[in-house]
Amino acid sequence: MKKYVLAALASALLALTSAAPGHAAGTSTFGPSSNPILFVHGYSSSGSYWNTMADDFRADGWPSSYLDQWSYDWRQSNATTAQQLAAEVDRLLVATGASKVDIVSHSMGGLSSRYYAKNLGGSGKIDAWVSLAGPNHGTDWANGCAYASCLEMRIGSTFLTSLNAGDETPGNPRYGTWWSPCDTIINPDSSVSLSGAKNTQTACLSHTALGSDPTVYGQMRDFINA
Repeated sequence: MKKYVLAALASALLALTSAAPGHAAGTSTFGPSSNPILFVHGYSSSGSYWNTMADDFRADGWPSSYLDQWSYDWRQSNATTAQQLAAEVDRLLVATGASKVDIVSHSMGGLSSRYYAKNLGGSGKIDAWVSLAGPNHGTDWANGCAYASCLEMRIGSTFLTSLNAGDETPGNPRYGTWWSPCDTIINPDSSVSLSGAKNTQTACLSHTALGSDPTVYGQMRDFINA
């Protein structure tokens, strides 16, 4: 009889531990205060970059209508992209009935979304803004390419000098950045962090891996959903 009791206890314990990788099985982190999320990809990429993260959000209860994997022409000036991003934010707000969005950006996507927040009135429509591996103060990697968007990523560019002048995190949004010490695209590593933001160092991740890393996802999800 004793061995059957022990077996039952072991089975129950296994069920509990296997059902709760990050939060209780069947629970949702999406709530009444959760905002629609606009994902902004980086250089030479597209909205599909966010497939893994969008799936993670859906698993955590976010409806697909709240997850906008936006694509744009990454070759153009980030200022032009910011204008288009402004229209996409407005479209998303109308579609969901929300009053604000959260913006999650990867790499160069952080520049157009920051431009939107600073220069196009976007700070009033953003609750939380996230930069994963963003070249916020430039990267020497951009010295090897010639598209308008890439020229703007060069350290000391006119675009970045203007973007970083004064308050780097303007308005009321909550700003957060995540950077990896093993990112070989953003050099120096310190380029990502912003004054006034919550700046987080990740494990040794590649530049593209930040968008699909489960630890980064959990930290970032909790940040925007606070």
